[in-house]
Amino acid sequence: MTSFDTTPQLNVWRALLALAVVFVMLATSGWTALHSHRTASPLQASRSAWERGSIAGHKLPDPDSAPASLSQFFTTLDAQQRSRLAHRYPLAVGNMNGAPVTLRYAANRLALKHERTVERGRMHDNRLSSLGQYDAGRRMHRYEALLHKDRRILAFDPNGSGRIAEVFGDLDKARRVSVVVPGVDTDLLTFQRTYKQYSAPVGMAGSLYRAERSADPGMRTAVIAWADYTTPSGLGIDSATAMRAEDGAVRLNALVRALPGSSEVALYCHSYGSVLCGVAASSLPSRVSDIAVAGSPGMRAAKAANLHTTARVWAMRDADDWIQDVPHMEVGGLGHGADPVSNGFGARVLSAEGAKGHAGYFEPGTESLRNFAEIGIGAYRAVSCARDDDACRTGLSVGASA
Repeated sequence: MTSFDTTPQLNVWRALLALAVVFVMLATSGWTALHSHRTASPLQASRSAWERGSIAGHKLPDPDSAPASLSQFFTTLDAQQRSRLAHRYPLAVGNMNGAPVTLRYAANRLALKHERTVERGRMHDNRLSSLGQYDAGRRMHRYEALLHKDRRILAFDPNGSGRIAEVFGDLDKARRVSVVVPGVDTDLLTFQRTYKQYSAPVGMAGSLYRAERSADPGMRTAVIAWADYTTPSGLGIDSATAMRAEDGAVRLNALVRALPGSSEVALYCHSYGSVLCGVAASSLPSRVSDIAVAGSPGMRAAKAANLHTTARVWAMRDADDWIQDVPHMEVGGLGHGADPVSNGFGARVLSAEGAKGHAGYFEPGTESLRNFAEIGIGAYRAVSCARDDDACRTGLSVGASA
């Protein structure tokens, strides 16, 4: 009988098993609640109402029109007409790329108030189980927190586990905008945390904004905590695939293209968020000057050059980050490819000293946060490279122009 060497096949299966096991570790918050809806979601219903609506005798434009076209439409309205649209179609306006950002803030505030009332009623609905009433209470309290007078909510969708984005600073006047793209298990309820606050988008973005302001008080900056995509459930196999990243990449591209003015944009992509940024890279507009990834399982590319972006690509990983144990490979759609901090990838590798593991890159006082802030204000010569990254140091010596 002819014998066959089964070692290669066994190695592949071991790698696949390792991927399945390690990506389970991406769960840091437990299962994300999933809700099925037989009827239209609140956002869909608001958009449908908009499509049937009119103002001053004229039909409203397609809500999916190009942001520039929608922006032009809103300039034809007076303040009272714009306010009327926000009150009639709060979710549609609040999530409309091209609508004035201050109008989106106002519209989302109205939508949040409505959803708070809905959840308050569900808290006392005897048709719900005690667990259902408890979940309603958690949502109601989250909406109350988001309604604080100083908060600027740029996007809000209460459907399912929810999507949301918040702005720190003045987006209309910013010369440079930073966007924080988080990873798995991010939704309405995990958007901010009291315990380990800098591991959640609100804490990350707020910390980055303060660090940028401290680094250059005269620079007009804004930071967006962007949880406006459906992230993978921590224990789901979708965290090992690009499915959620591909959907999120479309939404991120739409956000960046709709930002007001001509500000340069830097993306800060944490964990699975770096997969999304890798998928999105080639389609992003040239205003995206920098893509910085931290704790990355891969960017769905073998090399930084394969991202086909004009943006500078930066990477960092703390020495104690467990993500380093993820097999950096892609087999049959599982896994996310090469390690962005590896020598062969070609990213500029930054120091992450003090980052304290996978969730600590935005902790105040860390070298990782300082580096992010310097990139955010365009002070490239001030960043600190990883000790063994000559490409990063060489790039800085010539002005980090590429």
